[in-house]
Amino acid sequence: MTAHPALEIAVTSPAGARAARENGADRVELCIALELGGLTPSAALVEAVAGEGLPVQVLVRCRPGDFVHDAEEITLMAAEVRSVIASGASGVVIGALTADGALDTVAITRLAEAARASGRPVDITLHRAIDQSADPVAAAALLPSLGLTRVLTSGGAPTAAEGVAAITAMVAAAPGVQVMAGGGVRPADIPALTSAGAAAVHLSAKARALPRRGGGWVPLGAGGASAEQDTHFVTDPDVVAEARRAVGARG
Repeated sequence: MTAHPALEIAVTSPAGARAARENGADRVELCIALELGGLTPSAALVEAVAGEGLPVQVLVRCRPGDFVHDAEEITLMAAEVRSVIASGASGVVIGALTADGALDTVAITRLAEAARASGRPVDITLHRAIDQSADPVAAAALLPSLGLTRVLTSGGAPTAAEGVAAITAMVAAAPGVQVMAGGGVRPADIPALTSAGAAAVHLSAKARALPRRGGGWVPLGAGGASAEQDTHFVTDPDVVAEARRAVGARG
C-alpha cells in the first residue's frame, strides 16, 4: 500500500501536541511565538511536548526578523540545537541566508553538524528561510549535498497554495530530500499540494485563544495590540482532524 504524505502540525504547547496526536497528526513542529513566525522553545517545553508521544521537530531560531545571522547568533543556535535534542527532540528545524539571498551553507552545515553530534539519529529540516532566498528552486538543488532530511516551503510564494508549481520544481531539484508544503495551508489546499509531489504537509491549525484576564488591560511592549488581539494561538483540533481526512488515513 502506498503511504500517504505525512501530516505535521505546528504547536506551541503540550495541549497543542495532544490535540495534534488525538486528531491524526504524524508529528509536530514545536516553537513559541507563532505570531512572529516561530522562535526556539525552552528545554522544559521541549521535554513536556516530547512526553505527549508524537515525534517532535523543534524550531531553532534565536530571534524574529530576517534569516541573515551573524557568527554569535549561529553559535547560540548551535547550542540551542544541542539543548533541544538533549531534551527529547526527534529533529531540528534550522536555516540561514547570506546577505545576497543565497543559502548560508556554512551556517547550515554547522547547525546540522551540531545535530548529528548528538549521538542518535535526528531529522534535520530546512525552514522557510528558503522562501526568502533569491531563487528557492536553485536553493533546493543544494539540499542533497547538505544531507538534510527535508525542507519546509511555500515554493517562495505567500502561501503554499500559490506556490504549487515551484513546489513541484523543488521536488525535482532535490532528490532524496522530503519537500514539505507549508505556509498558510488550509485543509482544502492539501490535495493540490500532495498532487504536486509534496511528501508532507505542514499547518498550524491555529485559533486565537480566548482571553483569561482578570482586571483591566493596558498595552505592553511595542505591539500596540488591542485587548481582543492580546492573546495567544492554540491548536484547533477540528482543523487537525479535517487536515487528516484531506491527507488520507494512515496506511
